[in-house]
Amino acid sequence: MRIRLASMTAVGAMAACGNGALEPGAGSDPGTGTQTLVVDGLAYASPRAGTAHTGADFDTVFVVRVSLDDQPVTAGTVTVTSATGKVSLTYSDDRRWEATATGYDEVYVLDVVHGSDRAEGVRVDGPDIHVFTEPGENASIDATIPLVVRWNAASRAELATLRIESGPAIAIADDGEVTLPAGTLRADRVQARHHTLHLARTNEVPPSGTAPGSSFRVSIENTLDVVTPPLPL
Repeated sequence: MRIRLASMTAVGAMAACGNGALEPGAGSDPGTGTQTLVVDGLAYASPRAGTAHTGADFDTVFVVRVSLDDQPVTAGTVTVTSATGKVSLTYSDDRRWEATATGYDEVYVLDVVHGSDRAEGVRVDGPDIHVFTEPGENASIDATIPLVVRWNAASRAELATLRIESGPAIAIADDGEVTLPAGTLRADRVQARHHTLHLARTNEVPPSGTAPGSSFRVSIENTLDVVTPPLPL
């Protein structure tokens, strides 16, 4: 597996071509700005139902927190642009800007404008879609032995985490394979138990036109359902 990289010259050339800057492989760009805003942004794609295989099978949630002089920014414009189009985020009672879009486009550009303060053109070339190859969907898993989980992806993401059910996310290497210790999946002595594995992969860029502590991340999560049969008495 490889990490996809693009030189600044290549990125500039693609940006000049317009939509080429929004295509997978365009590379990330820290953007520009007044270096006055703290911007913490996330685009998080998750499958609409079960294991997803194409971009159309996902929904992507955008969450951006913006502050100026330690105070939340509640006015202005916050937008995220992808190959599908531009999405305008709305400020919520949770002190953050939010929106949801159908599908996963992989490359996203964040723009924040608040009066004369701004952070613009922050682009993240996110991870490609990954698909589980082992175990199979709804496979029966022996909880008493180590579990090997494998997935396919065209490029390695910068960060990866694996979560079982609603448990804590465990940081792993995005190497296409991880072995979980025996007993990771709980089994019952009376009935079968259903489990969902959540694998999330993330690429990130620190915006250069913002104040310290800023970040823009693009994450994609896929899920896999498996079953542990009852343990023998």
